Amino acid sequence: MLRLEKRPQPSQLWTYVTPLLAVILTMIAGGILFSVLGKDPTQAIKTIFWDPLFSEFAFYYRPQILVKGAPLVLIAIGLSLGFRAGIWNIGAEGQYIIGAICGAGVGLAFYPLEAWYIFPLMVIAGALGGWAWAMIPAILKVKFGTNEILVSLMLVYVAEQLLASMSLGLLKNPQGFGFPGSRNLNEYASANSWINQTVGMHWGVVAGFIAVIFAYILLNRHMLGFHIRLTGEAPRAARFAGVNPTRLILICLGTSGALAGLAGLFEVAGPSGQISIDFNAGYGFTAIIVAFLGRLHPVGILLAGALMALTYIGGDIAQSNMGLPSAAIQLFQGMLLFFLLAVDVLTNYRIRLSRREVA
Repeated sequence: MLRLEKRPQPSQLWTYVTPLLAVILTMIAGGILFSVLGKDPTQAIKTIFWDPLFSEFAFYYRPQILVKGAPLVLIAIGLSLGFRAGIWNIGAEGQYIIGAICGAGVGLAFYPLEAWYIFPLMVIAGALGGWAWAMIPAILKVKFGTNEILVSLMLVYVAEQLLASMSLGLLKNPQGFGFPGSRNLNEYASANSWINQTVGMHWGVVAGFIAVIFAYILLNRHMLGFHIRLTGEAPRAARFAGVNPTRLILICLGTSGALAGLAGLFEVAGPSGQISIDFNAGYGFTAIIVAFLGRLHPVGILLAGALMALTYIGGDIAQSNMGLPSAAIQLFQGMLLFFLLAVDVLTNYRIRLSRREVA
């Protein structure tokens, strides 16, 4: 019979192999799913992973990898800092929404003024909005010992109701003929984040790359990064080393909230263009998959974000060209985290074949 035997120490080999194995297993299970739905599994997998990069219309799809990947990387970098320390922010989707509302609100307050300082003020407002929303579970945790997972997750639903309220009320376009949603920020030069729309480059992409660099330096060259890693790997040793858990909770949750808020601001000022009822696209939840698929490492998150963006784009192509339902694509993306968590057991355990003892 098969049994799991704990390794003396985590396997470095399996640490890097498990994400690749999870992707392969996802392709296999996804192929079975698509086959059950009556579609050619080989063609479906090819459409999702190959066509966005090398098909006839790849020149159009490739820039979308930057557009889709930027918010995922930005949010996942913030989440990874907390996850490494054992601080679980599951409400990045809410912080993403609040950041977008605050940033767009500042931009629309200046409309139709054209001035260079409007967009920087929007960036500050977006980051502060996400930070403030993340501070709610942070303060409740340090003051009352509440569970940050539940509080941050429940706040997502509050943020969604605020989003609907703003779309129908305070931020509603007065010239929108009664339709919900704000003015289009892409038509307001001082309040949009595009650098070059043809190649998919906007300030959110730049911020994503900067976040990767700073996170790498923080985790490998700064005392705070050492405290984060030590707290996650050896909590008792961290306490003996004098790590302040309250300070760490506030910093990790605040940073992840600020980065999620920035992602929301760059999205509303760029690809999305406006505050609307359906503005949130699930980036805050998908970023959790990206963070773990990238092994909570900044460079790994960058690659995982590109891969997840590829599945977004390829999934849209598969829906339009092959008639695959959107739910099947979402399930396919969710399988990545499922298989990653499953095979990640091999990092700390090895499989042994043992004979059953006879009494």
